[in-house]
Amino acid sequence: MKFISKKRIVLFLLFIFPLLFYLVLSSGINNFAKLPIVTKNITDIALIDSSKKVQFKNNISVVCFLGDDISNIKGGVFNLNQKIYKPFYGFKNFQVIAIYPKDKEAEVQQLKKEVGAFTNMVKWKFVASSEEEIIALYESFNINESLHNLQATKAFIVDKEVNLRGRTDDKDQKDGLLFGYDMNSVAILKDKMKDDVKVLLAEYRLALKKNDADRQI
Repeated sequence: MKFISKKRIVLFLLFIFPLLFYLVLSSGINNFAKLPIVTKNITDIALIDSSKKVQFKNNISVVCFLGDDISNIKGGVFNLNQKIYKPFYGFKNFQVIAIYPKDKEAEVQQLKKEVGAFTNMVKWKFVASSEEEIIALYESFNINESLHNLQATKAFIVDKEVNLRGRTDDKDQKDGLLFGYDMNSVAILKDKMKDDVKVLLAEYRLALKKNDADRQI
């Protein structure tokens, strides 16, 4: 009897336990609240980046549009840096992309210097482009708000599959749809955007665990 019991224990550890673990893991992944897609298949920034070094594909990106008046958006950029960039820049494939008109290079260099005074800028990506390309990229987000002087006061979340992520049940929006996060509001960045980036990171982390579990079975 002792031999049979030990044999059953060994069989359980080798075969049954991994199966049960996989089922629990799969259940957790399927029931996990994912960050909604609000616009599918937006334009990848790789199409307008002349350096050919920046892309949305396979990255978790926070995107902002600096526009013609860099001084006007500087406060929002500092907020974004403190509340979103610094907590997450250590995560693999995370990046913050700032898009600006080509003739604003000098102002953007100054901005980078100021933001970088107390920040590791390794995951900040600054992309210069033409007015037409900036507008075309923004319009692919399919948002019912226009750029003002190529500038948006909101930052956006783009996933690895180049979809725009946001909220479909936001209590502060009439239709519940939240496409972007006001960079001038520390509360929105801290209470909404930070939480949503966490959800997206967790979503990909759980998907990776599921893939690892699939390979082990």
